[in-house]
Amino acid sequence: MNISQLTKIAVTAAKLAGQEILKIYHSADFGVEMKSDDSPLTLADKAAHEEIMKYLSETGLPVLSEEGKSIPYEERKNWEYFWMVDPLDGTKEFIKKNGEFTVNIALIHRDTPVMGVVYAPVLDRMYWGNAEEGVWKQEGKEKARMLKRPENKMVRAIVASRSHLSPETQEVIDRYPDAEVISMGSSLKFMLLAEGKAQLYPRFAPTMEWDTAAAHGVLLALGFTVKKTDNNQPLLYNKQNLLNPFFICEG
Repeated sequence: MNISQLTKIAVTAAKLAGQEILKIYHSADFGVEMKSDDSPLTLADKAAHEEIMKYLSETGLPVLSEEGKSIPYEERKNWEYFWMVDPLDGTKEFIKKNGEFTVNIALIHRDTPVMGVVYAPVLDRMYWGNAEEGVWKQEGKEKARMLKRPENKMVRAIVASRSHLSPETQEVIDRYPDAEVISMGSSLKFMLLAEGKAQLYPRFAPTMEWDTAAAHGVLLALGFTVKKTDNNQPLLYNKQNLLNPFFICEG
C-alpha cells in the first residue's frame, strides 16, 4: 500500500472539497435541512462529498463517508484498507459562519487510522500526516512545515467543545486549575494538540467515527494517544456501531 501516494490524493481531494464548500459558504442560501438525528445538513456537505468521491473512488478502496450510503457491517467488517470521510465536520460552525469547520479524510487499516488529512477551508489551513512521512501543516501560500511532537507535556491548556461542555469534562478541567481552557469547533480541537497549543482534550459527548478518524491519524503519526475513558484502550474504527465511546486525547 503506497501510503505516500494516497496521502497526496487525500490532500488534493480535501483542498478541492474545501473550495466547493467556500462557494456555498459565501452564497445567500446554505440549503439547510435536518437529518433523522436532528443534525443539520447543507448543500456544502453534499458538494464536498461529491468532490471527494471523484478522487477517492479512483483508488479502488472502499469509502465510508458521513454523507455516503450506509454500508452494512457484514460488508465492511473484512475491509483491509478503506477511506473514512467527513466532508464537512462542524456543520453547526459552518451555519454560524465562524470558520471553525473542516474537511476530514482518513485512511484506515482494519481498525486504526494510518493517515489523516484535516483541512479548514476558511482558514486555508491544511494538516496531513502518516507514520512514514511525519505530520505537516500548511497555511495559505506559506511553505509547508513539519510538526514535531512537543517535548513539554505539562498540561498548560485543555481543549473543550464550545457546545458540549459536560459535567465529566468540567471534572477533568478542574484537575488542572492553572490550565487555560480553549474552545474550538470541529476536528481543529485535535490540531491544537498537534501544534502544542493544548495538551489535553477530554471528550464526554457523542462523536461518530468520521468525526475523529482523520485527526486521530494525524496525532498517531506524532505519537499521541486517543484512548477510551472507560478502559484506557485505543479508540478503534469500523465497529458495528459507528458511534465513538467517550475518549481522552493526550500526548
